[in-house]
Amino acid sequence: MAMSTTKTIIFWTATGIIAATWLGGGVADLIRWPDTVADMLQLGYPPYVMTILGMWKIPAAIVILMPGYPLLKEWAYAGTFFEISGAFASHLAAGSAFHHLFWTGLFTVCTVVSWALRPRSRTLGALIPSRTWAPAAGTAASSR
Repeated sequence: MAMSTTKTIIFWTATGIIAATWLGGGVADLIRWPDTVADMLQLGYPPYVMTILGMWKIPAAIVILMPGYPLLKEWAYAGTFFEISGAFASHLAAGSAFHHLFWTGLFTVCTVVSWALRPRSRTLGALIPSRTWAPAAGTAASSR
């Protein structure tokens, strides 16, 4: 299997996991699913936080999946990373059961993988621009 095909499969797998998690989690937050409310209370968060998170998770999932809109994608990935890594840290601090740490850790990794492997058409440009310039003739840098 070609590397580009492998990269594409890994990208879409990680992206699909994040989108499905965010769509389902957003709905669970908005309807205040009893298990989700219990988890939020166990972490010390008031239930109204679920409404705030839920109303941002659903659009983030849609933006990450749809073509185009690279700036919106950057914001969606950033919000997703902040929320899910914050959930991991919250579960760690609260002494939550291992499965909470496993899933929030996995979703954090999937977010980073999806962001890092996204096709060029879904980016704002190179993360670290290549150094393609040369110093002007006669400058200190060119005389080394």
